[in-house]
Amino acid sequence: MDILTLRRFKMHLSMHKVKVIITFAVTSLLILAVWGLSSLESFYRHLTLAQMPITLLLSGVHAGIFVFMYMIFLRGGFTKIKQTTIKGQKVNIHWDDVIGIDEAKQEAWEVVQLIKDRTLLLKIGGRILRGLLMVGPPGCGKTYLAKAIATEANIPFISMSGSEFTEIFVGVGASRVRKLFKRAQSLAYGYGACIVFLDELDAIGRARSFSHMGGGHETNSTQNQLLVEMDGLKEKDFNVIVIGATNAAEGVLDTALLRPGRFDRKIYIDRPSLEGREKVFEYYLKKVNYDKNIDIGRLARKAVHKTPAEIDNIIKEAALIATRNKKDTVSHKELSEAMERIDMGLKHKKQMTKEEREMVAFHESGHLVTMYILHPTDDVFKASIISRKETLGAIYSQPREELYTRSKEALLADIKVSLGGYVSEKMHSGTTSSGVTGDFNKATQRAHTMVWRLGMSDAGLVGDYSIIPPTQISESLKEKLNAETNKILKTCLKEVEELLKKEWTIVERFVKELLEKEELEYDEIEDIFKEYGKTHTYKPA
Repeated sequence: MDILTLRRFKMHLSMHKVKVIITFAVTSLLILAVWGLSSLESFYRHLTLAQMPITLLLSGVHAGIFVFMYMIFLRGGFTKIKQTTIKGQKVNIHWDDVIGIDEAKQEAWEVVQLIKDRTLLLKIGGRILRGLLMVGPPGCGKTYLAKAIATEANIPFISMSGSEFTEIFVGVGASRVRKLFKRAQSLAYGYGACIVFLDELDAIGRARSFSHMGGGHETNSTQNQLLVEMDGLKEKDFNVIVIGATNAAEGVLDTALLRPGRFDRKIYIDRPSLEGREKVFEYYLKKVNYDKNIDIGRLARKAVHKTPAEIDNIIKEAALIATRNKKDTVSHKELSEAMERIDMGLKHKKQMTKEEREMVAFHESGHLVTMYILHPTDDVFKASIISRKETLGAIYSQPREELYTRSKEALLADIKVSLGGYVSEKMHSGTTSSGVTGDFNKATQRAHTMVWRLGMSDAGLVGDYSIIPPTQISESLKEKLNAETNKILKTCLKEVEELLKKEWTIVERFVKELLEKEELEYDEIEDIFKEYGKTHTYKPA
């Protein structure tokens, strides 16, 4: 029997000692009862056996009432924790299943190696890894990566949410933390190591408040106990690794929680890149019957800034659409429709008058032509005059490539595209509709941000004036800032008017197509522009 097997035997005895004691006591009592009965005279033995069922029944009722009252009035179950312990091989999330976050995987792989073999680390005087903090947007694979670490290291995995520690009674959270780590230490003793995964760590890990409010005091005591447990583990006896996951920024968490010795390593898990999204699409498409001619690269380019969870949802939605349409496989059409349904909302046809439909068609055509010709980074993938959410029509656009900043040229193009619908309506009928409200809101907000915050005006106004209280800005400066904002809007409006006047034939062509088909896909849009000699040097998804 090796030392690890012996440890597991001791661990199970320790974890189930109450059951062992009860079993031993009951067995002993039964043996004594049988021995006692056998030593009685025949009459008394029969009398005792006859009374035994009633005696046992009454004893059981009394014991049940006692246990019930004890649980209700003394313990109440509030300090119990409902964590699930899973052995590493049963987590069933393998290292190859984690895709699209290669940099994070590389960092996490080092953690796996430290868990597997800490002998060399201790030999050279290093410290055992105590905690790993994973930060990033929701749906990027933090929980998935934690499970993969447990599977790869083949050690027990205890998962709990931060909100499970909070209760209305003071001291309950701290008690649950103690019980959680006591269990983790027992498992680490038996299996060599144990992972405690705390999802939504910000629920108990926010910067502590030292006010006298009861809720703050309870949160503080829970967090204090967590700090003690993470920094109070015996290095020689236990190898408990705490993995925390949060969508909140690091600045939200308490500094004591983030210091070395608690969360020693931090991994930021961001949305996957273009290459990562291609791998995610390939992985999830294998789980459904799909058309092998699908251009996965095109899908990945169209799904800019999508998380793995969102891509999984797109494919599930596409499978539902294919089933609804009585199809055996998922094609590009279903995937595009699923993406549009998630991003733009469900279609619902409204009974509009002929004049309203025509106005909506001119409005969307104005957006479309302006974006195609003037926008340096975005492309139109779909034009529609079918109502979705609160809009009567929509232009579905995406950046041609990964962009993390916006240039002045791109911001001005955004304003021009927003004004395209207004200009098109006015050129068509000499008046405009209430449909321009949202467009004006976007255009004005963009222009205001450019002048007040980004220093992009022609007047040389540099600085973020939005952080200064209005009462501390002079009226003359406000007038100057507002004048520059209005100047940007008027300049963009003039340029859009000149463009649509020049390309009015194309606008009318798109109006005709939209009124006939109601929706135009990318290829149809591209073909119409080519008819008029307008082409993109870059072919988007």
